[in-house]
Amino acid sequence: MMSRSYTNLLDLASGNFPVMGREKERKRFPRVMTVPGNIVELDDDQASSVASENPSSIAGDRMIIVANLLPLKAKRRPDNKGWSFSWNEDSLLLRVKDGFSEDMEVLYVGSLPVDVDPIEQDDVSNYLLEKFKCVPAFLSPTLLAKYYHGFCKKLLWPLFHYMLPFSADHGGRFDRSMWEAYVTANKVFSQKVIEVLNPEDDFVWIHDYHLMVLPTFLRRRFVRLRMGFFLHSPFPSSEIYRSLPVREEILKALLLSDLIGFHTFDYARHFLSCCSRMLGLEYQSKRGYIGLDYYGRTVGIKIMPVGIHMGHIETVIRQADKELKVEELKRQFEGKTVLLGVDDMDIFKGINLKLLAMEHMLQQHPNWRGEAVLVQIANPARGQGIDLEEIQAEIEESVKRINKELGKPGYEPIIFIHRPLSISERMAYYSIAECVVVTAVRDGMNLTPYEYIVCRQGVSGAEIGSELSGPKKSMLVVSEFIGCSPSLSGAIRVNPWNVEATAEAMNEAITFPDCEKELRHEKHYRYVSSHDVAFWSRSFLQDMERTCADHFRKRCWGIGLGFGFRVVALDPNFRKLSIDDIVAAYSKAKSRAILLDYDGTLMPQHFIIKTPSPQVLSLLNRLCGDPKNIVFMVSGRGRDSLSKWFDPCKKLGLAAEHGYFLRWPQNEEWETYGQGSDFGWMQLAQPVMMSYTEATDGSSIERKDSALVWHYLDADPVFGFSQAKEMLDHLESVLANEPVAVKSGQYIVEVKPQARGITKGIVAEKIFTSMKEKGKQADFVLCIGDDRSDEDMFEIIGNSVSRHILSYQTEVFACTVGQKPSKAKYYLDDSSQVLSMLESLAKATDSPVSSDEEPDSSQRIVGRVSSFV
Repeated sequence: MMSRSYTNLLDLASGNFPVMGREKERKRFPRVMTVPGNIVELDDDQASSVASENPSSIAGDRMIIVANLLPLKAKRRPDNKGWSFSWNEDSLLLRVKDGFSEDMEVLYVGSLPVDVDPIEQDDVSNYLLEKFKCVPAFLSPTLLAKYYHGFCKKLLWPLFHYMLPFSADHGGRFDRSMWEAYVTANKVFSQKVIEVLNPEDDFVWIHDYHLMVLPTFLRRRFVRLRMGFFLHSPFPSSEIYRSLPVREEILKALLLSDLIGFHTFDYARHFLSCCSRMLGLEYQSKRGYIGLDYYGRTVGIKIMPVGIHMGHIETVIRQADKELKVEELKRQFEGKTVLLGVDDMDIFKGINLKLLAMEHMLQQHPNWRGEAVLVQIANPARGQGIDLEEIQAEIEESVKRINKELGKPGYEPIIFIHRPLSISERMAYYSIAECVVVTAVRDGMNLTPYEYIVCRQGVSGAEIGSELSGPKKSMLVVSEFIGCSPSLSGAIRVNPWNVEATAEAMNEAITFPDCEKELRHEKHYRYVSSHDVAFWSRSFLQDMERTCADHFRKRCWGIGLGFGFRVVALDPNFRKLSIDDIVAAYSKAKSRAILLDYDGTLMPQHFIIKTPSPQVLSLLNRLCGDPKNIVFMVSGRGRDSLSKWFDPCKKLGLAAEHGYFLRWPQNEEWETYGQGSDFGWMQLAQPVMMSYTEATDGSSIERKDSALVWHYLDADPVFGFSQAKEMLDHLESVLANEPVAVKSGQYIVEVKPQARGITKGIVAEKIFTSMKEKGKQADFVLCIGDDRSDEDMFEIIGNSVSRHILSYQTEVFACTVGQKPSKAKYYLDDSSQVLSMLESLAKATDSPVSSDEEPDSSQRIVGRVSSFV
């Protein structure tokens, strides 16, 4: 089924696209998005409930692989009537299925390398689906030019390779029409995926930077779809990435995947840093797995370099041997030591740096003149990247100059091959090369060294001494800026910008004794042969299944518009607090306990002025005025601030510093619940905190009566976190013999006395116990908070019934502010909704509802449903 097309491209690119239509005759989801902002229940069938277990079924499921290009070759038939298609054996995606179970069906979605006439598109689609299980996405030439050659190749690709794409010719402006084309193309791919998708049973695996916003389109339609993304290019540091005007849109789209994969830890680290700096997200590592918590969902981060297909390489080696290509090259380079470079023609491969290094080596080591030859194969450029003509002219000029200066009759130190080579020709060159040199200044993975190692090993099972057995020795000089570098521990790593050091590395590589070359080759071959493409794809699929498993035990909502869309995953029993329900329970209660946090609950966190407004003071006085109510402000703030701010509320109870100090309603004196009052340790802790504050811009110290708190919310997130970790260790060392606890929290480091039972939860327990002792056991409890310290109250409330502090008939409303995982069973979105709810309770206090006016059950159900709207 095709989704409705978007009518306004500008709205689409800015993120204001409508929600796709509902799929017909598909397996239904417990919750899906229909109209932005409205959530409706489709069914209550337990079999399809989000809370039900989702059994592992990798063997019986289906994988849909989505990439910019299908792994196909296409050409016109000789009679010009129709097309001829075949598998592209060199395509990495074609080999991915080797890591899956034989029972798993694999479908491919992508574009074709040729332009198919619209009249032929339906026939081509049907043929490819039937014969190749491929679903083509057709892009018009105009769209392709702006999407692929424009946004992908002229903006994303340079940016991801650490080159800012803005130039003087474009006035440094961001071309939004290319971004619009990128979003539109991703939408076309999403439609093709939806045509063949069975969302309950299929996995979707999206590949590379061409389709980075595709997860948004699919997740808006299917909130529980099992979806992974793998980036085959580098991911730049936050300083580079932050220059992209649509940086947050792309990050938020990627985070709608369940698992995001990278070749190296550096790329993953940069991505996580961008999420921290631009979205305020922090990652955690648990049992070796890295995950980002994003609105209740754990987005997995996978670090696994891709491998090669061993069987395919060995087949090509046999083909090269059969065609006598190896013998031909051996005759051509007899008596020569061959260094080899195989690179695409683009500005990031560092080809000219390699030529300069070869020139320097021959100048510094003249004994290699006449013997050492650098064969540089330059594959044709994959796209219309920037500055291609200039870099090609520079390379050709360097080759001509070096050969003229250092060559002689019958000897050219550099042989430059700039034409398409078959893979068997390439393997033949690998077989005769003593060393492969890769000097890319930035590259995502680069599998050239892997292919070279396998070629030098030869075909498994070949007779010793035959051409197919291989010399079983190899040397590598590789740039430290390519993705395969960390996995090649026996290679000589170089900074390609340092031409002199690269030249010495090349000399060292070909000078090593054979035994050294054999040992390094053996070490590399063990890794490459065991970490092939099948190992990579199998590992990614297993991690995707593991990451998705938890999501099926949660209730999921799709919320937000455009690229602000996100999926909120919560416990099945977690729901929005219904105003009608709580007012009804409040009105019939005879003894009520109301516990309120302040910052983030009654006062928004982003407000600079924290003094309570007249509205808040009025609400509290009206609630406190009801003799049935015990109202407490339970806060982490100091008692001086609370006393001053809430002085007009004489009947309000106050708990300061998480319960270290307590003041009961209509009481002027504060009670201290800490053990002892010796705060001499502050004289030790404060100088330490001061030193870190002076060194960390944006940090500050808050001094309370019982604690010292270091805040770094406004500091650089990465530096602040690093300083907090260092400070924690420093304070623990300085205060090792003091009766204090040093703890880290959300953007804070806190030092406070080691007093047992000083939590907000204990405050709640004291209040409930006091009410029971006075014969007024609470039959209505409302507790609202927004942060980690409030979770102690929610936990105590949950245990109070079993401990008989509260009765089984008590109506309990534990409510957190914001939709997030919590021990509370209810939530309200923000402080304004909290005040609105308290206003409703205050009105019920002013005008109590009589028993005969109590809403009937049907009205309460309507109220509960309306609270989700």
